[in-house]
Amino acid sequence: MATHPDILRERLEDRADLLEASRLRYRALRGILSGFFWKERLRANLELLREVARVQPEVDAALAAASRRAAAESWPRESAPVRLLDEVRHLREAVAQAVKRRLAAREPPALLGEAMLALEEAVLATGPLLGGRTWARAVEILPRNLPELRAACAAAGVFEAIFKRPLPKGVLPFSAAEANELGRALPLGEVALRSLWERLDRFDETGRVRPFLDRKVRQVPGPAPRSGPELLLHAAFWYDVARVRLGELLEARLDPVVARDEEVPVLLAWLVAREDSPEARLEAGEVLGEGRAGLFELAIELALLSRGRPEGAWNEEAAWVRLWTAAHRARDEAGEDVERVREALLLFIRLRGRTNVPARLFSPDQAPPIAPVGPDLKDLPGLVQAAREAAR
Repeated sequence: MATHPDILRERLEDRADLLEASRLRYRALRGILSGFFWKERLRANLELLREVARVQPEVDAALAAASRRAAAESWPRESAPVRLLDEVRHLREAVAQAVKRRLAAREPPALLGEAMLALEEAVLATGPLLGGRTWARAVEILPRNLPELRAACAAAGVFEAIFKRPLPKGVLPFSAAEANELGRALPLGEVALRSLWERLDRFDETGRVRPFLDRKVRQVPGPAPRSGPELLLHAAFWYDVARVRLGELLEARLDPVVARDEEVPVLLAWLVAREDSPEARLEAGEVLGEGRAGLFELAIELALLSRGRPEGAWNEEAAWVRLWTAAHRARDEAGEDVERVREALLLFIRLRGRTNVPARLFSPDQAPPIAPVGPDLKDLPGLVQAAREAAR
């Protein structure tokens, strides 16, 4: 008894849509690769080539699974699903042969998807046959469906959502959840953008595309980027905005210690936690060692003591205890950051003087200098103790 075609299509499950889309893409790609000016036509359709290459492993798996089921269940040869499988299989073979033929000068990779990406590189490396303007060349080199471009845009979406809104004064402009998103987006955006710029350097034989785009990076992007270069400029703009804003934020709170790129995600989460509780510790881990974490804690406490009186409830003695504890954590650290912290502590001591007037604690610009600290006070806990004595 024959099986209804609709039932056979249901047996394909979710593979039917994938195979029908692949049939259309294979037809278009076969027509492009078989033409006389195939390179020029392929440059105008690199997004199609990349999309076919991206889903090729899924298509191969779907073809194999559906073919095994059709053979096991004896699907009729004239049914629509079987005709679809036969046509997709035939078109796949035709595209594979065309790709191999166009890669005649080099040995094609064994996998069809990798062979398509190799063909893309070969086409881009040769440059336009009839020449092209700079922006048109950028569009060719940066198709919209590049994985690196998608990653850069995903990171830019996080940056734009946070830093496009008005920044509140004196508080962090993001929540704990947003700090975690920033921590993931920063390295993602950096790696993706670096890869995109390297792609431009590799395939731009004129050497004009990257300088051309570099001049546009700091321009506010349009509301709806569409082409690959526009997406790159949009992502690069918001990545730069995020780096500048975060740099200003970290400098205001952690100066004179300079945060390294890999430390920023951990520091952002810690700063958010400190908004709720000044007692929140910066835990040591793979990114931050014990001494380095203590150095950041020392820097933020010293910055608070050096500025005007904090608003709201504030316990001065507790602040000195935190400063002392952080100094002990960081006492074995060495390097430029430690030297800058020592200099900041020495400056704090010289500006404070010995006075019982509470306001003087928060007015270093009006306090007379005192004699320099002796050379025996070189370790961080000793300097913190001297600062505490000078501030009384």
